[in-house]
Amino acid sequence: MNRVERNQLVVENLPLVGYLVSELCATASHLSRDDLASAGSIALITSADSFNTDLGVPFGAYARRRILGAFADEMRSNDWATRGARRRIKETLAIQETLTAALGRAPGIDEMASALGVDRETVVAGLTDAARTVSTLDDTTAEYLAADIPLPEESLLVAERLTYLRAAVAALPESMRFIIEQIYFEDRAVKDVAAELGITHSAVSQQRAEAVRLIRDGMSTHYADAPEEEAITHSRVAPARRAAYLTGVAEHVLRAVQPAAVAS
Repeated sequence: MNRVERNQLVVENLPLVGYLVSELCATASHLSRDDLASAGSIALITSADSFNTDLGVPFGAYARRRILGAFADEMRSNDWATRGARRRIKETLAIQETLTAALGRAPGIDEMASALGVDRETVVAGLTDAARTVSTLDDTTAEYLAADIPLPEESLLVAERLTYLRAAVAALPESMRFIIEQIYFEDRAVKDVAAELGITHSAVSQQRAEAVRLIRDGMSTHYADAPEEEAITHSRVAPARRAAYLTGVAEHVLRAVQPAAVAS
């Protein structure tokens, strides 16, 4: 592709950057639209530089993944929360979920403060920080996961990536796998999945988020686009559980590709 064609491709797909910025900021209003737009535009240009029309993959799908990846990098580099703030968020949400399950209703500020042994202001600060965070990295990844599933399989590149993605889902612990399959494959609402499992909406959301992080680990370890991706650990599970999961992903991939190898 010559420079003129590259520039034309960038100009034609600039609205994609704006659309993705707007979609992300709709759920995370604290993010800077200008910073995201700049990161997304750069990702769009680099996508056009490396795009190969012979692969048969639509440029929009090719660029979308890299733009979302640039958004994730931008948010990671500008993460506002200190370690103490994140601990406070985790503790506040954990006690909120526990009290909700115990009381059968949403707990009040005083009830949460009493359970935590802190004052009202600390609980309010924890809830405020939690609302500000909005799990933007997880939402971006989840959206990417959902967008990847229905991509056409006429391209060898897409088919190969789907093999690894499905292996990453299949290797998840049973409860996480069920939640991911129901939400992203069966298009069910979180509240419906929670009702079927007999757990809270928050519990399903937390398992979904950790499952998506594990999938990212599995994909970056076994299907990394760049060597540096392998050094990033997204999941928060114990190292032994993460290692077991990554081994499971490799085994599922091997089982998936062996029949094809025998057939050829």
